[in-house]
Amino acid sequence: MAEDDDPSAIRSLALSPADAADAYVYSRENPGEAVLRVTPPFHGRMRARIHVYHVDDTELTGAIHLSPDDVIADEVLDDYPDLESRLDDAATEDADRIRERHAAAVADWQARAREAIVDAATIETDDGSHRVELKSLG
Repeated sequence: MAEDDDPSAIRSLALSPADAADAYVYSRENPGEAVLRVTPPFHGRMRARIHVYHVDDTELTGAIHLSPDDVIADEVLDDYPDLESRLDDAATEDADRIRERHAAAVADWQARAREAIVDAATIETDDGSHRVELKSLG
């Protein structure tokens, strides 16, 4: 492995808290998966950007995917509003009204999630787990 292809060189990742919250919401509400992606060449300080995919291409690209679950505090993740249970629980309530309230609840959740970025996360490398600092942008 070339030195600049080794993700263990990464010491810190800069990320947008909005990207982290949006990636989590996307994966909960849509098909496919959204992650925070870091691409080679790797160096000490890197920028992670939101990336949506249906087929994982990390083997081909050498990219590192960091799940939004890993960068948002657990207590905020646990409070994510669940649309399906609301629809199941409200047989008589108008589904459109439930969806509108759900959208508002998700927007409120995203605001909380942007404030709940953890200080560090673990990325997986060929040599095992590697801890990196997280730096919020904006």
